[in-house]
Amino acid sequence: MEFDLTWILLGLPAAFALGWIASRLDLRQMRIANRQAPRAYFKGLNYLLNEQQDQAIDAFIEAVQNDPDTSELHFALGNLFRRRGEYDRAVRVHEHLLSRADISTADRQRAQHGLALDFLKAGLLDRAEEALRKLEGTSYEGQARLARLAIYERSREWPEAAAVARLLENSGEADFGIRMAHYQCEHAREAVQQGDTAKAMDILAKALTAQPAAPRPRILLGQLQLSQGQARSAYDTLTVLFERNDLAAPLAAMSLAKAAQACDLSAAAIGVLQAHYQRQPCIDVLEAITALENDLTHTKASQQRYLDHLQKQPSLMAASRWLAGDSRADHPLPAAVQKALEQATRPLARYRCAACGFEAKEHFWHCPGCQAWDSYPPRRVEEL
Repeated sequence: MEFDLTWILLGLPAAFALGWIASRLDLRQMRIANRQAPRAYFKGLNYLLNEQQDQAIDAFIEAVQNDPDTSELHFALGNLFRRRGEYDRAVRVHEHLLSRADISTADRQRAQHGLALDFLKAGLLDRAEEALRKLEGTSYEGQARLARLAIYERSREWPEAAAVARLLENSGEADFGIRMAHYQCEHAREAVQQGDTAKAMDILAKALTAQPAAPRPRILLGQLQLSQGQARSAYDTLTVLFERNDLAAPLAAMSLAKAAQACDLSAAAIGVLQAHYQRQPCIDVLEAITALENDLTHTKASQQRYLDHLQKQPSLMAASRWLAGDSRADHPLPAAVQKALEQATRPLARYRCAACGFEAKEHFWHCPGCQAWDSYPPRRVEEL
């Protein structure tokens, strides 16, 4: 069979032409796809800036469909779903990213962090903790530990919280010494509720050893000693707060007075309280002094102290206390007036969180409103 070169010469240009046409078709298709993806992306961004989250989600979904390999769009979608409270959809987005083998280590860590936030916002604390543990040794380690700390505080797992706080402190995040003392105090309170007083006292003693400047362990230990009949030990424990002029000392004023009465040290306690009152006038310390003096003299002569206090600073609470104790027969205080004064001073006797403004009858070391620590000043609302 004779081979004809004519067909080869004719076929080469035809093959070249067909290849050129096919490449142009591919380029055209790529240009169309590339135009569609940015258009959908910028459309979603515009919706997002106008706070139209539903339309933004639809636009980003369209962009992801046009370019499924773009991880940034997936992250944007996941964040939008989480902000809208659609946590199951946010979880699916971040789990899809984690299942991909072609993303970088940085994006994988970012997706893991996003997944942990999804679980945390959804209230799935166990799954959030597990996801956060996987971020150890990554660039998100500090944030993950802080999130775990919040989880343990929320679930009242105080030993675990103390362990994480110690890790944060060792890594140089902040000084968590006082916070760890609070954890030990909370642990001690739980032990008291379970009837294990000895364990509670041991925990508080360790907290004092670790953080001798922390007022709460000392106050709780003194009150616990007093409840166990160890009045002298309670007196010695609580006196330190007043001698070093601790800001939280007024919270322990009445406990110190009761301990002094139980061990016949009322006169000494009055001296300690008076010295503190001269430095920091406070209604709680004044009431403790008055109670001790009335117990010693069995009279109401110490009511003059309330008048002296009014000369230093105006106080409706002090005025009400003076009127309630005034025993002059020629000017008796009507019961209705006294009741009205008590109702008027009741809001002034509360404590107020400096972080969120939450008010309560008792002093909290951990605000039940905003969960902040040490946000309650140890003084009543009237004295702030």
